Parts: sequence; C-alpha cells; structure tokens
Amino acid sequence: MFHLIFSIPSWYVIARFLFPLAIPLGLKIVLSLLVLLASQYLLISRFTPGGIFSPEMPRAVTILFNWAFGAVLLLAFMQLLVDVVTVLSLLVRHPLTIAPGGRYVIALVAMVISAVGVHQAIRVPPVKEVTIKIEDLPREFEGYQLLQLTDLHITKLFNAKWTTAVVNKAMALNADLILVTGDVIDGTVENRINDVAPLRGLHAPDGVFAITGNHEYFFEQQRWTEHLATLGLKPLLNSHTTIKRGDAELVIAGLPDTSASRREATGPDLEKALQGSPADAPVILLDHQPKNARNNATKKVDLQLSGHTHGGLILGFDRLFVKPNAGFVSGLYEVDGMQLYVNNGTALWPGMAIRLGRPSELTRITLQRKK
Repeated sequence: MFHLIFSIPSWYVIARFLFPLAIPLGLKIVLSLLVLLASQYLLISRFTPGGIFSPEMPRAVTILFNWAFGAVLLLAFMQLLVDVVTVLSLLVRHPLTIAPGGRYVIALVAMVISAVGVHQAIRVPPVKEVTIKIEDLPREFEGYQLLQLTDLHITKLFNAKWTTAVVNKAMALNADLILVTGDVIDGTVENRINDVAPLRGLHAPDGVFAITGNHEYFFEQQRWTEHLATLGLKPLLNSHTTIKRGDAELVIAGLPDTSASRREATGPDLEKALQGSPADAPVILLDHQPKNARNNATKKVDLQLSGHTHGGLILGFDRLFVKPNAGFVSGLYEVDGMQLYVNNGTALWPGMAIRLGRPSELTRITLQRKK
C-alpha cells in the first residue's frame, strides 16, 4: 500500500500529461515506464543491503532517483493545477487552450525546479543565526553560543566528504557548545564507520553532546550511541550536564527519542533527566521530536531544541507535517511559557531528498537575557 500511494503522482502524469502528447505510442510507453520507475525508488531501496532507511547504492544513483521522483511529483502538481484551471474556464465559458509546446515547457520547469530542490537538500547547509531570549538568563551567559546539528542522516548520500565539510564549517563558527539532536546516521556501524569518522573533529569549549533520534533505533541504537561517544559525542539520554560560568549555571538536558520504548529501549523520562539539576538554573532540553513540547513545558524547561520534521521539505507541502508534529514544523515557537526551536535539519533522510523553501541549516543560537 505504501509504495502504491507513492506511485499515484506517476499514474496521474501518465494519464493526464504523457498520453495526450503528440508523440509515438512506443515512446509514450517507454516514458511511462520511466515515470513509474522514478516513483518506486523506495521499493527498489528495499532490495539493497541497507534497506529502505539506508539504501546502499551509489550516491549518483540516489541523487538521480530523488531528482526524478521530485520532477514527477512537481509535474503531477502542475498538471493538476492546469486541469483545475481548465475545468473552471469551461464553467465560465472561456475555455483554456494550451499552446502545443506548453506541455514541454511545463515538463522542463518541473525538471529544473526538482534539480534545484535536490541541490538544496544535499548541499553543505548555510549558517543560520538565531537569537533566543531567555528570562532570568544569568548575565554570565549573555551572548553564549550554541551550535545545533540535527538530522545529519549520514549515509551513502551524506558521506564522509560531506560530513568533513560540515564539520569544518561548524568548527569555523567557534561556538561555546555543540548540541546534536538526533538522527545522526542511517545504516549499520559497519556500513557507516568511515562516513561518521569526521565527526571526531567536532569540539567546543563546553563539549559536544548528543541525543538519539528515531532513526538510531532502526540500526542498533546502543552500538551507535557507544560508537559516537568514542568520537566525542557524549550521550545525554535521560540525563543532564551543567555548564558553569563562575557561580552561574546553565542546565543542558537530553531525552531519548519518543519511539525508544517501542523499540525495546528506555523511553524518555524528563523528571529523571532533570533529577539533581540546580533548581534556579535555566534549562535547555534536547528532544528530537517537537510533538512533546507542551508536556515538556510543564517541567520548567526554558528552551527545547528539536529537529525531526526536516522543516516540512517543501513550502506549502509542509502543511502535511503539522498534525503528526502537534503543530510544530519549522522555526521558533512559544509553548506555554517555554520556547521551542524546530530546526529544519543539517541534512535529511535520503528517501526524500528535496527542499524547496525549507532550507537546511547549520544553526548557531545566541542566548540573550530577556529584559
């Protein structure tokens, strides 16, 4: 059923775009088969050693599949728009006529936009500067800088070369603290060991801390947590650390992903994570999925940092991400007195590598005291 749903845009393109073209039937059939193939990237991924969540196929092939599926999806949307306008024009008795070459222009536009979207998805992300004001932030932490990395999804697509470039760019920002909010990898330790190795280059004066995302639990989470720790990514799973500046303190707490309990692992427990933390210190919480924000806000958390949504991928289509994430998809939110920042992601899952209007980000957060 999952793969059938993904094929729907392809069938629409075949029926409403390809077959009305004035080209030989044989060519229509060949193009139709290619369109259907583009829609079945995830099905094909199932037969690779890494499966659907970590397709172990050449990077160029992954890029090509994502571009082709993106082009089909955009073409289906554009054709649907043309069909709706055509029906409306008939209702008002002003029939719409598409020029003979119009369909080819539409196809070209879809392919170009898809290419832009894939490039936006797989590039080394630009730096995004975010300022967050926290009430009663100790003056010693005025201007304190956090670097948030999330949803790196290190794979054949986001490989060692890409990871090295991200690490180099991150280190040039000279943040006080680096926080990694889950979905670091897709794949087994054996398959990804060389691709994650550059993460050893991450360091900051107050450390590098990480939590799990849902994707870690698809690939032996405990082994990954232990391996990433050897690279310097200290796990914060139902635990916290305290950053000090003189007598002033700042608590950084972390939770395992909310899916952990369904994967026979320890689930999130915020009370346990904050147990023994300084009572008056501001609390920054790392929680991969933003949907628990309202519950976390009741525990006197000042700022929650999340990822998971990839920003909704495409502006407009991001509305599909709203309900599953309790209304939180991209950017800064005020949630019952707590602030929530939902990061668009440093990268994204290779199964849908396209971004339009929801850019990836290397996020430097500067803390300020709310006046």
